[in-house]
Amino acid sequence: MELLPRPENRHQAALLGLLRDNGRLSRAELGDRVGLSRSKVALELDRLTDLGLVEMPGLARSRGGRRSHLVSLGSGLRFVGIDIGATSVDVAITDGELRILAHTADEIDIRQGPVAVLQHAVSLVEKLRADGSAPQLHGIGVGVPGPVSQREGAPVFPPIMPGWNHFPVRDTLSARLGAPVLVDNDVNIMALGELHAGTARSVRDFLFVKVGTGIGCGIVVHGEVYRGVGGCAGDIGHIAVDESGPTCTCGNTGCLEAYFGGAALARDAEAAARSGRSDVLAERLRATGRLTARDVGEAAAAGDPAAVALIRDGGARLGAALATLVSFFNPAMVVIGGGVAGLGHRLLAEIRSVVYRRSLPLATGNLPIVLSELGGTAGVVGAARFVSESAFSTLAEADPRPRRTPGSVP
Repeated sequence: MELLPRPENRHQAALLGLLRDNGRLSRAELGDRVGLSRSKVALELDRLTDLGLVEMPGLARSRGGRRSHLVSLGSGLRFVGIDIGATSVDVAITDGELRILAHTADEIDIRQGPVAVLQHAVSLVEKLRADGSAPQLHGIGVGVPGPVSQREGAPVFPPIMPGWNHFPVRDTLSARLGAPVLVDNDVNIMALGELHAGTARSVRDFLFVKVGTGIGCGIVVHGEVYRGVGGCAGDIGHIAVDESGPTCTCGNTGCLEAYFGGAALARDAEAAARSGRSDVLAERLRATGRLTARDVGEAAAAGDPAAVALIRDGGARLGAALATLVSFFNPAMVVIGGGVAGLGHRLLAEIRSVVYRRSLPLATGNLPIVLSELGGTAGVVGAARFVSESAFSTLAEADPRPRRTPGSVP
């Protein structure tokens, strides 16, 4: 495996991050942003050029004196984002600035197990590389729908991923694709995607709520994802909302996810169809044999009262949970994404209504609650962003192992 050269100090790491997030900049602009003299910036950029991490594509506009050189990330840099969901796998190849160069997706059930799902992901990556546009991969970021141990690069007790517990996802994909791999919870990588290229790009503290087969929350603090001590921060789908409620995939009863995730919505939609409460859903069930969140959304758009009630009830339950989080965390923004977010503004309106009514006025006085604008690309962009943060950091900063303090026991 040929590894991407790492920046040698924090100044070089900062320069690479600026170029990733802003595109090409002049040497003068880079110096202004990192607070270094022109001679120091030139020295660090020359070294990054030698390492193949940056290029000088031309001259910038004059700022009143001699024209400064433009600087961009190396044109051959390639990252891969893999977003593994409960029912699908999305794969994208990006350049160093995380612009998507190729993207594909396919359906596969996470319950088929890690061997089958990861093999499918590898096949999708190889399909995208077939045209020769990514001869070398410099890092692969992966999101999975469950808690992840960063130390192991593996899911840990994931409720909706039978057979995946402690499976070496990082090591398996690294061996198959010949590049460094990092693994995280899918909602965390989606939050990173929003931070990099979505509505939340303008803020540093926000919540990203994914409503898919399950429900999760990415917590971004000062521009960084907060994962908690064990990596399961933000697992709001398993907040108990009614202890006498339905059994959840985690084994407990009355979890938020058991009331309003994609699986719960499909369950309740089928119940409405079979009981005669919805002729529209009953007709769809007869035609397809199963119902999904999309069916509920289309039925609601057609004016079906039972479908509208399902969306409102689910939105109200999610809004009540978010109201508590908003009062506790006081974010600058809440972004709603995931497959069930495709229910659109009817769902968003219900969430907003409950959050604005039940949260502290000081926390909601200037709080946007919005739908994700990235849609299906939030995960793959965020996964590429995740691994790029490691690739563009110094070796000491990128080391995931816990550091010992002097005198501690090894």
